[in-house]
Amino acid sequence: MAINDHISNMLTRIRNAQMAGKKSLEIPSSKMLVSIAAILQEEGYIEGFKYIEDGKQGILRIQLKYSPVYGYAITGLRRVSKPGRRVYVGKDDIPQVKRGYGICILSTSKGVVTGEKAKEMGVGGELLCEIW
Repeated sequence: MAINDHISNMLTRIRNAQMAGKKSLEIPSSKMLVSIAAILQEEGYIEGFKYIEDGKQGILRIQLKYSPVYGYAITGLRRVSKPGRRVYVGKDDIPQVKRGYGICILSTSKGVVTGEKAKEMGVGGELLCEIW
């Protein structure tokens, strides 16, 4: 089955894995998903990820961050820009997620970065998703 929106597929699989109580998940890989996973690891939302070459497009194995006391590090995910409705923001219009407790991920001309890094670099771009 062909997947049209890989980012939405990734966010849905993370949400479903957390609801099922899983510690890790596997998704079909792409360069965009690897860079989003790297941002999630850098910001402390996941333990880590590993790219596995399978001779086709590759597999991305994500280790979810979980604590018995606090639960999962990711409490919410939201896809903002979709294939049917692209959302672009300028450098001055980058939103603050949950009053600074979350992050937004943008696809800019300088690569896939968080909203804070995009503000520092002075660039806007496509608002991909929000994580909190």
